Amino acid sequence: MAKITFMGAGSTVFARNVLGDCMASEIMADSHIALYDIDGQRLKESETILQAINKGLGGKAKITAHLGVENRKDALRGADFVINAIQVGLYDPCTIIDFEVPNKYGLKQTIADTLGIGGIVRGLRTIPVMADFARDMEEVCPKAWFLNYTNPMSILTGYMLRYTGVKTIGLCHSVQDCSNSLMKSLEMSDKLEGRKELIAGINHMGWLLELMDKDGNDLYPEIRRRAAAKNASGKHWDMVRYDYIDKLGFYCTESSEHNAEYNPWYIKSKYPELIEKFNIPLDEYPRRCVAQMAHWAKEYNELAATAAEKPHKRTHEYAAFIMEAMITDKPLKLGGNVLNNGIIENLPKEACVEVPCMVDNYGVNPCYVGRLPVQLAAMNMTHVNVHLIAIEAAVTLKKEHVYHAAMLDPHTAAELSLDDIRSMVDDLIDAHGDWLPKYK
Repeated sequence: MAKITFMGAGSTVFARNVLGDCMASEIMADSHIALYDIDGQRLKESETILQAINKGLGGKAKITAHLGVENRKDALRGADFVINAIQVGLYDPCTIIDFEVPNKYGLKQTIADTLGIGGIVRGLRTIPVMADFARDMEEVCPKAWFLNYTNPMSILTGYMLRYTGVKTIGLCHSVQDCSNSLMKSLEMSDKLEGRKELIAGINHMGWLLELMDKDGNDLYPEIRRRAAAKNASGKHWDMVRYDYIDKLGFYCTESSEHNAEYNPWYIKSKYPELIEKFNIPLDEYPRRCVAQMAHWAKEYNELAATAAEKPHKRTHEYAAFIMEAMITDKPLKLGGNVLNNGIIENLPKEACVEVPCMVDNYGVNPCYVGRLPVQLAAMNMTHVNVHLIAIEAAVTLKKEHVYHAAMLDPHTAAELSLDDIRSMVDDLIDAHGDWLPKYK
């Protein structure tokens, strides 16, 4: 029987999906699932929903709940796998701060959880908590694998891999969605079966480098033609990434609302018409948070009132498949976030990259990629610069490095002066209060 500990069990999406997948697995149906959170109400809600899923799947799993820092080691003790889906500071107050303070400076964001000033600050308030997790894991479950779903993926996973002894892989579902959603959107679904693809880069900006049909024919010429025609024909949900295909030559893994804020080109106060032209949803993440919390509350209230069983259809999230591969030694190929160490030759060795990996009972084995096209490596490097400096700020607690990370963010630098960037960072640190450490 495996022990699976879920950190941040109050997560409204990943706890249900990932742990539901584990309970739906023939191999892991009888696992001990330890739920950990610092919010008693959210922990109770998650336990209720997961017990309903467990009941619907035959009730084989053992589920325990562990509340608060004082019970964290008990949750982790003896774990084989630790899944991380925490959100330090929650929507209120910290996500609200991440948007409201930059807005005062005229800096607009869409999601603000991966890059940009929102992603930087989110990383800085999360790393100290993950450092605590790592110390506990090294003591009570030193052989466990840490499966990180929390954003900013590259900053947090990079920190864990470089500064702790915990075996870590970062996971994101954008890789397995990438070519599937692209081909369906371009009405090329008939080419999906048996396709061959190569995706590599960094999280949320991995590049679909190759896509061939089952007979080995290159699908990119037709993709480029259809993507250009679709962008020319009117507004749709993925215009930024289709513009990437036109301007950079390749499609990338994460959505257009994310990628709109990852560069200096689309959200510009000097050219406000670009927001409309590329159908960019400003302040999108706060809207999603509010809607998600309302849906979760409704679902919990219905289950609490009826004590009903809850069906679960297995998702395509990687976590349960990774656990199965490690337990059974049946190899699995996936896109994972790991330290570069020469896998992508034209990115730094200490960068956290998202590349094909093979998983079995020996662990996670990244696959060599080689060199990215120079324009794609350059795009990734604008992010890697911010990742590495944000990690440095978290490790050294030097405020100057927080300034440096913000100064080098592509969107922030395109919109604000250096003096405004420093002032905005100061305001964000003040507004976060004890949610951030004290900087020198």
